[in-house]
Amino acid sequence: MQPNTHIEPELLDNSDQFKHPFFRQFKLRTANSPLALTEDISKDYLFPTLYGNVSCAIGIFLCDYDKAKALLPHPKMKPVAMPKGRALVTFSCYEYRNVSGIAPYNEIAMTIPVMIDPSVNVPVLPVLMDKLFRKFGYYVFHMPVTSLENRIRGNNIWGLPKVVNRIDIEADAQQSVTQAFDEDGNSYFRLTVPTQGAKQAFDVRSNLYSQLGSQLLQSPTQFKAEFNVTKFMNRLWTKGGADPGVLEIGEGPYADMLRELKIEPQPFQFRFADDMNACFDLPNPNYRAPFGFE
Repeated sequence: MQPNTHIEPELLDNSDQFKHPFFRQFKLRTANSPLALTEDISKDYLFPTLYGNVSCAIGIFLCDYDKAKALLPHPKMKPVAMPKGRALVTFSCYEYRNVSGIAPYNEIAMTIPVMIDPSVNVPVLPVLMDKLFRKFGYYVFHMPVTSLENRIRGNNIWGLPKVVNRIDIEADAQQSVTQAFDEDGNSYFRLTVPTQGAKQAFDVRSNLYSQLGSQLLQSPTQFKAEFNVTKFMNRLWTKGGADPGVLEIGEGPYADMLRELKIEPQPFQFRFADDMNACFDLPNPNYRAPFGFE
């Protein structure tokens, strides 16, 4: 999908696309003030933002712990520790076919599972039993999107590191392929996820962490779908091996950033769903981070 830099003056009237029972649990409301998108256009969005009929391809990989820690904006943020000096990096590729009030777009959320100022950085368990670890969440370190409007929203409301890039997503009965291109046309990221796998129902609530100015924000997200899942649990205890070619890091500054993480090319887990419902809310007004940014 090529970048969409056009911003309509009015919200898209598409509330009829969100009749699924998943969406009935949310009480929609506006932010404290409309968001200025251009000198002439401001919009009063409803939150949480609702996403319907989403295709979602996720690849989870192991990377170097110290390199992941260095990417985090504060030393009290710790990657969830994995065996053999590693951390996790997650690539979530979305084709948002229906978005409340906004035109469709593609997005890739590149995240590191983290603990916020933990007294003890318990290895592995926070990603397996996240409900027991209230300091657990996902830090977004890079987030390409195909929508200028969504980039402005992400930057200004949540401090998310969104950039407008071309993102192509193609899926068939065997695999989903996502490819991202930077502003200079470099292909810097390509992920192939199998669309087959063991069926597993997900109804997940979690937190995304991001930096806006001097504050660490915690923003709730939720999704529900039946995923096809492929796991490689033996990767917890092994390193090395043949490169299966499912993750390709290309050229350009974003590729250099990814390469710096020393990501192991062998996957830890794949997930794919062709019809996911999800939402993303405003930052939690009651969250008080145990640190700030100068």
